[in-house]
Amino acid sequence: MTRQRLEKGLVQVYTGDGKGKTSAAFGLALRAAGRGLKVYVIQFIKGGFDYGELYIVEKIPNLKLASFGRGKFVTEIPASEEDSKLAQEAFDIAKMVVKGGKYDVVVLDEVNVALNLKMISIDDVIDLIKSKPKHVELILTGRYAPMQIIDAADLVTEMKEVKHPYSQGVPPRKGIEY
Repeated sequence: MTRQRLEKGLVQVYTGDGKGKTSAAFGLALRAAGRGLKVYVIQFIKGGFDYGELYIVEKIPNLKLASFGRGKFVTEIPASEEDSKLAQEAFDIAKMVVKGGKYDVVVLDEVNVALNLKMISIDDVIDLIKSKPKHVELILTGRYAPMQIIDAADLVTEMKEVKHPYSQGVPPRKGIEY
């Protein structure tokens, strides 16, 4: 029996300074997995952190997660050689997964931040978008989405911070922010 595939996979971008970009991508991933689609989430920069999604993802059929990073926030431009190498490894996996066509939904979590920090090439990401198989839905998250990525996307959602508990001194809460 042949598994159902998406007829037309689109490119979605979740960007902006507000909370919820990764959460939106994981919500979509959960919905897709629930419908029998195969999902692969590749996290740029987030490896080594203790995020809640790491504890549940292995229990969800059809959902695979790979995280890359050193467990520290990267803010310097250009990023260190080690951080850039890890981002390139994540992108190499992304290319293999997307072009392989085995997965219906591929999430590149925080790829826009990796682009902003000059860890990977914008031309390489645009080439990946242009060369993805027709049935693959590609999700790109992270602040600072470059205009080339926005132009290449079918759907762009900008999360805008209006009010955030951090500014009131509320620290990140386990199970909510991480």
